[in-house]
Amino acid sequence: KNGEVLVNEINTIPGFTAISMYPKLWEASGLPLPKLLDKLINLAIERFKRESKLKTTVS
Repeated sequence: KNGEVLVNEINTIPGFTAISMYPKLWEASGLPLPKLLDKLINLAIERFKRESKLKTTVS
């Protein structure tokens, strides 16, 4: 919001178990797990829609 860059967990496959830091760090930053999941799902849907508009060809 104010131009700050925040780094959460540098992990390409973050965990979502009871001991995982990924959701705990988001929770501490003010984004609880249910809202985090909603955000991630919505981002995935947007990406799918955007990528499904792309055309690919095989040569």
